[in-house]
Amino acid sequence: MAKETYKEEEKEEMLESEDQGTKESENFADLIKQCESEWNQGWWFMKPKWDEWQKRLQLYNNQKRDKEAVGDTTLFSVFQTILAALYEDRLAASFSPREIGDDEVAENLDLVADYDYDLMEKDEVDYEWDFEAAFFGRGLLCVSDFDTDTLTPSPYVWHRMTVVRDPEAGSVNGDRNGRGSSRYIYRELRLTKDDMRLANEGDGEDIYFNFEDLKPDSKNDTKSPLDTYMRETAEASGLGDVAKYSNTEGDNATIRVREGFTRHKGKLCFVTIADNGGRVIRYEELDRTTIPIVDRVLFPIPNSFDSVSIPDLVEDKQRARAVALNLSLKTVKAGLHPMYLFDKTKIDERTDFNFEFNKFIPTKGNPTGAVVPMQQHRVAADVSYIMDTLDTGAQRATGTPDIKQGSRPDQASTATRDALVAQGSDSRYGLAARIFGWSERRFWQEYYNHLKDYMGDSVDQKVVRVVGALGATWRPFGRKDLIVPEGHPDPDIKIESKAVADARRVNEAQLFRDYLKLAAADPTAQIRSGMRHYGKLIGMKTDLVEQIYPPTIDELRAEEENMMIMEDRKAIVLPEDDHYLHMQIHNKLPDGKYKTAHINAHKKAMIMQKMNPELMPQPQQQTDPNALPQQNLPNPAPEGRVLPTNL
Repeated sequence: MAKETYKEEEKEEMLESEDQGTKESENFADLIKQCESEWNQGWWFMKPKWDEWQKRLQLYNNQKRDKEAVGDTTLFSVFQTILAALYEDRLAASFSPREIGDDEVAENLDLVADYDYDLMEKDEVDYEWDFEAAFFGRGLLCVSDFDTDTLTPSPYVWHRMTVVRDPEAGSVNGDRNGRGSSRYIYRELRLTKDDMRLANEGDGEDIYFNFEDLKPDSKNDTKSPLDTYMRETAEASGLGDVAKYSNTEGDNATIRVREGFTRHKGKLCFVTIADNGGRVIRYEELDRTTIPIVDRVLFPIPNSFDSVSIPDLVEDKQRARAVALNLSLKTVKAGLHPMYLFDKTKIDERTDFNFEFNKFIPTKGNPTGAVVPMQQHRVAADVSYIMDTLDTGAQRATGTPDIKQGSRPDQASTATRDALVAQGSDSRYGLAARIFGWSERRFWQEYYNHLKDYMGDSVDQKVVRVVGALGATWRPFGRKDLIVPEGHPDPDIKIESKAVADARRVNEAQLFRDYLKLAAADPTAQIRSGMRHYGKLIGMKTDLVEQIYPPTIDELRAEEENMMIMEDRKAIVLPEDDHYLHMQIHNKLPDGKYKTAHINAHKKAMIMQKMNPELMPQPQQQTDPNALPQQNLPNPAPEGRVLPTNL
């Protein structure tokens, strides 16, 4: 039997080797032809966009402008103000169960996701993602990679200046039914052969193939969006012309490749093509129907891929302001160095007319009053009006007044007016934050799907640092702790602005505190549970709340009974149980016959206690909620009747 098993394994290895060799030598002629046609269609469609975006990037940071001119910073100021507001207000994700019994999984996901936020370096990813969305109208975040060491996705942003997309698409994946989704989307980048070899080693299989004889590409291809972007950006930054430099030699020589997602033979696939679109060096069929790219928009237009961006609203104002500003500067200089017509009979032709401060020019005639200052031109009031009008237009279009930019408002402003302006601006920013929440929700859905797809049942385990009231502790989480059981729907994901969530929690805490004051007058009210809930509302950690209000004996017993019920064992209902509290804790269990029977037993006990209070033992007055109940209490049931407790 062992020999047969060995032969079967050897045969499988031979078949895998043959498959790999077939993969490297497979004829991808149809795929190459398809990808080339898609690239050309997308390239001609995106070329005007790239040219326009490049000019705007120069406006954003143009270090190669005329040194005698003054650049206007309207675009930079407005853009940074909006970007700072959106980036500072972190969008918080929380998981909610959709079936009874999944509460613990949702709580675990909240802890793990918060810890993985740092592991994924999502704060840096978010900045780049937000920048792309604000500047280009739509930011693209690829979430196809998974880090097996940290067991987290490895998201990275696709730069729009290098992306070729489907002209007919309304977004990357369309609506919930896929309407308006992209048929294909590619980007251009440079890789070294070592990059491909390391990817093969890290993945455990040769995901790149047929690349060892590729030659390095030059850096002067005018049809390459990546090279064009590098060249134009270097020029705008005042650097040298990178087109004049050739590729390096040796291991650091780079190869220009196109990679992206398309559909081939009925499958969604990821493909990488080199040699100017003529050779496939990577091909993977994906076991999914949606492209693993999450797109983020700032001012979306329904059914349009390219939404309104901040430069769309501010670019023309900045250009006009720059023109007016530089013309005003020239007017001031002309006033200091004007042109004159002079009378030869009164002024000698050899007189020095060059401008100097406190300079006196002699004349042969009588200027009125012996000494007369020369008239100079001043900047007209119209210039100030035009500058203010353009600035106001940019502020209104983006909801970014001076007070939001950190500038002092005008003198005529009042505190009430400034507060109303800030409130209106916050409403505009709140809309953008809610729209950003769409993409944030889709990202965390991808995060959960990656955990479900890549975490093993018994091998993989995430160890998470949890900071509580007693310090940091380390908790291990396996797949069963983070993924709902098969057949259960995935948890809901709620995205909320941190600022909005804090304000809502403060308001809820205030209302709940007032409610507790009224409830305290009712001796039957569960004030202890209310105080625990109030602690959570004001942001206290769960373990700290439990230190202040530790679990009672009834709560501990109910939790133990839950474990027994989960193991399909019967739990005993005692006469002295706090039946209502027990039912609350038992309700956390998934539905089942033992759960239903046990809760019904508590209900019957409550009814019997109400109808026949003499059947129930009377507990002594206790001040400590954790005090043990009196043992060996007599059962005063007449005629041999006893409370059925073994239910």
